Amino acid sequence: MTQTQNLNGVDVAALQQTIQAIQANPQLGGFQFRAHNQWLGGTQNRSQIKDFYGAGSEDQTRTEAYVMDCGEPRVLTGKEEAANPVEYLLHGLAGCLTTTLAVHAAARGIEIESISSEVEGDIDLRGFMGLSESVPRGFSTIRVKMRVRSDAPADKIKALAQYSPVFNTISQPVNVQVQIEKEQ
Repeated sequence: MTQTQNLNGVDVAALQQTIQAIQANPQLGGFQFRAHNQWLGGTQNRSQIKDFYGAGSEDQTRTEAYVMDCGEPRVLTGKEEAANPVEYLLHGLAGCLTTTLAVHAAARGIEIESISSEVEGDIDLRGFMGLSESVPRGFSTIRVKMRVRSDAPADKIKALAQYSPVFNTISQPVNVQVQIEKEQ
């Protein structure tokens, strides 16, 4: 593999430089991503994502924020404004698994021809609505079915997907701190 080769749409030389930089200075691996959200009324709210800290400094490359609305389906008192938050979580999981698989495969010289996935999660609203303490308030099960076209063995590809930050965040306990500031 040459230093300028793109594999799976990933610039392998740039990836290797990033890996080497973090190995030489582990603090460069620390990132902080942020979302700023505003309630728009009813079940609708809007997040803007622009600023983040990474590679040792505040990022200055994004000129505009990504804007994402959340809503609910009518059966959950919404107006179908947008996908709901748990659907975004499924989208985030699918996206992170896909990106992780493509990047880790490229770093190991594994060619991927295609990746597609289906993600579904089961929620019982009795938990969310406080109607039952024995029912989880979130997903009880999430199933991911990925179809990958590659010469690499399936177990090797599955092992690469396990590096996904979103997969690891939702499959293992994570410290989530919620602070409420009452406005006047």
